[in-house]
Amino acid sequence: MAKLGKKKKSVIDVLNKARSMELQAIGQYMNQHYGLDDMDYGELAAKMKLIAIDEMRHAEMFAERIKELGGEPTTDPCCGVDKGQEVKAIYDYDSNAEDKTIEAYNEFLAVCRENSDNMSMQMFETIIEEEQVHLNYFDNIKTHISSLGAAFLAQKAGTPSTTGLNTQGFVAREAAQ
Repeated sequence: MAKLGKKKKSVIDVLNKARSMELQAIGQYMNQHYGLDDMDYGELAAKMKLIAIDEMRHAEMFAERIKELGGEPTTDPCCGVDKGQEVKAIYDYDSNAEDKTIEAYNEFLAVCRENSDNMSMQMFETIIEEEQVHLNYFDNIKTHISSLGAAFLAQKAGTPSTTGLNTQGFVAREAAQ
């Protein structure tokens, strides 16, 4: 990394910060997927798994760009996973996390712009759009739980959680519908 220019190093630093955030999100959303599935909220569990897959794709995109720039992708999540959440707490937690992620990624995009890295800028723009889709979904479910409560959750109980082996992730699946 010592031979990298200052501009590249600044971009690699924000790409690695973003990657570590994605690695944490993967763990968080998969933990929630397992919990929702155990609570028999199959439909909610399946969508959480698809969102985790989107985050896996984002983490890989960041890693590939870091490698292109001559850096080493981090394998460390930014923070730990909040385990054992109740279904009513999950969507508020995730909505707040996605909102913070979008804010951070906009700051990281600005770093890429300041350092004349259009490729990384475009990647952040794409990922921000996908994170916004996640945020909208979490806000929607959070609102349903808040306004409809037990009736909404009863409707989701007992629904299937299978997503199949050839899953594309949440954003791709939603776009295809």
